[in-house]
Amino acid sequence: MRLFTESDSSCCFGCTLGMIKEMTGSREIYPNASVALVAVEARHTLAPPLTPDQEGRLKELVASEFPLHQPVQMLTINLGLNQQQPPTTANQPRFTNRSRTVAATFTQQAVVIETTEHEHFERLVDLVALSIAARQEVSPVDGMERLGLRYLDEIRVPPDGDEIDWSQWVEKSLLGPIEVADKVGFPAGQHQGSVGYQFDPNRALTLRYGVRSGHAVQSAALVRKMPPPSPFFLLDIDSFWIATGVIPEFNRDRIISFCHELHDPVNDLFEALITERLRNEVLRHA
Repeated sequence: MRLFTESDSSCCFGCTLGMIKEMTGSREIYPNASVALVAVEARHTLAPPLTPDQEGRLKELVASEFPLHQPVQMLTINLGLNQQQPPTTANQPRFTNRSRTVAATFTQQAVVIETTEHEHFERLVDLVALSIAARQEVSPVDGMERLGLRYLDEIRVPPDGDEIDWSQWVEKSLLGPIEVADKVGFPAGQHQGSVGYQFDPNRALTLRYGVRSGHAVQSAALVRKMPPPSPFFLLDIDSFWIATGVIPEFNRDRIISFCHELHDPVNDLFEALITERLRNEVLRHA
């Protein structure tokens, strides 16, 4: 397994996925989970825009889970060889549940499932399966280029004085810059780092983390139960597969299988990054 860093962010992160304990039994589903957003993006080869009839049929196929049609406007910037062309906008099919906490979006290059009210992974997989099957029935696309599974957690803990000792709640190696600031007497504010894990040429995972304030997820398209603005610890885990040679078929069963492969390291990494105190005093409380 190869470890690599992304962008200019440095990381004192001492825990690699190879050190994470093997999970036995079923995953724990926390009553007070910290997840703020989960998204699955199945990116495919460029497809023509859906016709009104095709969009209507798509609506019928996903109506059991996504009854509301709420198209999203996409901006495209066209760059010609000799001059920049005026940007164009087009509505892309987007469907949500009635509470507008789950959405399925169908663009010319991707099928995207997003939720701000994540129940459990198996439920998410069901929504992905429905959306992929509907897309392929209405207007099949040629191949899959990338599949990404992203979990964004805002970890909030009970206040304990003026400052939060995050070492009580998350893996200490995530706090390198803060601990250095304490030693030299500098006040530490928000910080963010990132680290990436490469499993093989096709599969990788990126972790972004750090102390933040307010909210990391504010979506105009999806409704979210917003906690009061406060300091939180961000864990943003993006597990993804990319086609590096052969472009496979855009197949529902293959995509579901890949989703499971991408989810296992997300779950293992999250569990390795939090403390038992966080589990007992926050996550396990309804």
